[in-house]
Amino acid sequence: MKMQAAVFFGGRSVEHEVSVITGMQVAAALNKEKYDVIPVYLAKDGAMYTGSGFDTLKNYRNIPSLLEGGRQVCLIRSGGRVVLHSTVKKMFGSDKPVYLDIALPAVHGTFGEDGSLQGMFEMAGLPYTGCDVISSAVCMDKPAAKALLRGAGLPVLDDLVLEAEKYNRKPEVVLNAMETHFPYPVMVKPTNLGSSVGISRADNRDRLQAALDLAFTFSSRVLIEPALIHMREVNCAVIGDSSKARASVCEEPVMTENILSYRDKYQSGGKSGDKQSGMSGQKRVIPADIPEEKAEEVQKLAVKAFRMLGCAGVARIDFLWDTLHNELYINELNTIPGSLAFYLWEKAGLPFDAMLDEMIELAFARQRRRAQLTYSYDVNILQNAELKGKD
Repeated sequence: MKMQAAVFFGGRSVEHEVSVITGMQVAAALNKEKYDVIPVYLAKDGAMYTGSGFDTLKNYRNIPSLLEGGRQVCLIRSGGRVVLHSTVKKMFGSDKPVYLDIALPAVHGTFGEDGSLQGMFEMAGLPYTGCDVISSAVCMDKPAAKALLRGAGLPVLDDLVLEAEKYNRKPEVVLNAMETHFPYPVMVKPTNLGSSVGISRADNRDRLQAALDLAFTFSSRVLIEPALIHMREVNCAVIGDSSKARASVCEEPVMTENILSYRDKYQSGGKSGDKQSGMSGQKRVIPADIPEEKAEEVQKLAVKAFRMLGCAGVARIDFLWDTLHNELYINELNTIPGSLAFYLWEKAGLPFDAMLDEMIELAFARQRRRAQLTYSYDVNILQNAELKGKD
């Protein structure tokens, strides 16, 4: 009997379109002899839809038309199982319930990669691939992740965190303090976004103000870091959980600007509509053209960071290499990376479908461990309880 595997994608995020591509890639790669694949599209307003044609990328060129032919659903628990339940009853006939065995989240950014979606799965009791609520939330918050990594002795750049309210109240005072702390150039980033959205490099005060204005349109908190002058980016994926994990080959993304931009990641090449689009279509060098000992250092640090932050499934860890001083810094951890970083595992000899199988096995192993925990007491303290102070 096939397993009912639901792929969740889209979402309320600036990375919505990229997530749709990742979702289509996952749906196409799942072994159809093992799984019945149910695509679940999260619209930009947060509503969930499924139906015929939701697993075909070209249909998302006209989303209103696609939604008209689908049905809006929600997750409920019924009879000890999780069901995709139609939120609108049909006038004639009835909707057949869709039971789910496993969820594969492919939602990038806010309300998906930050633990929100994982929390919904936890509440429903539905096993899901990837990081849990806590590790998702921590990795999504760049300052929090850096603080934990720094506390564990892992290399990260110095940083400042700035809140919009404080900046708007006394901008000149804040800018003076920042310039005292960091010489130019600096990098300015929203604290909770991916795909290089809202990130800028500033070489002077005017550009710093512009960078802050941009970042604050995406987040109420921004991160300021020193910009490395002689720098290369190197990425590495990790698969496993806190007890056992291994690293993929390394990659070096190709940049056309002084930072790795959204255009570099998603609009620099690849064939629209197949598995070469999305993050997998970005121009990159795999394996990275770096010394073997440096690649091994990246892989070891990637596994340490992955396990230290409690990650599971597949995550991609991005590094900054200061080539002048030959120092590596962990830049960030992506708990639901674009295309799930399958292109790194294929180069390591692990096909996409086998990678997904392993992620699903890890999800069920986590579910089994949690099933052994106690979450409630079989007592009834309400039987003799009285409400005070109502009169």
